[in-house]
Amino acid sequence: MKKIKFILMVFLLSILFSCRPTKPVTTPPVGYVETGIASWYGPEFHGRKTSSLEIFDMHDLTAAHRTLPFGTLVQVTNLDNGRTVTVRINDRGPFVKDRIIDLSYAAARMLGMIGPGTARVRIEVTGFKPVEERLKQGEYILQLGSFLNPDNARVLYHNLKREFPGIFISPYQAKDQVFYRVRLQVKTEAEARKLAEKLASAGYPVLLLRE
Repeated sequence: MKKIKFILMVFLLSILFSCRPTKPVTTPPVGYVETGIASWYGPEFHGRKTSSLEIFDMHDLTAAHRTLPFGTLVQVTNLDNGRTVTVRINDRGPFVKDRIIDLSYAAARMLGMIGPGTARVRIEVTGFKPVEERLKQGEYILQLGSFLNPDNARVLYHNLKREFPGIFISPYQAKDQVFYRVRLQVKTEAEARKLAEKLASAGYPVLLLRE
């Protein structure tokens, strides 16, 4: 009888703990660093759903990682040429041994690794932006430059990053050319116009857009 009661108790406890909510994924600490081999993926997955249920756009600066939460912002440095790019994790992978991150085509192109296919990289967590909090319809964009040479886009990006933390590079493909657009996201029209005047007076060719 005691044995039956013990088995019943174990069974009830297993049900109780199986019904507990799983621990939510926490934001990774800024400064988390990992080094290893990066690869990239593009046309064959373009337009398909990622593991985060976003539609994969190979021209966005995104990446796949095995464990970092979706929305993690990661600065990736190509250790062979020193180039850097910041990507947002929105997918799972890579599923090849010894590789630590799978970059979108746009990110890989900025790092100069399209031809080789892989590169030795250092990745560092720089922040977190939940997937659902991407640009919403009706918000404003200030475009500060559009370049065919990604190095020129990176120079402008780094020049303005400290004063404008929300600045980002948005690749856009038109036929056989990829333009690297340096942009700043703004929530209100008043704020957008104020920043546009400030940047224009500093000599930047500002273009005000509404999404």
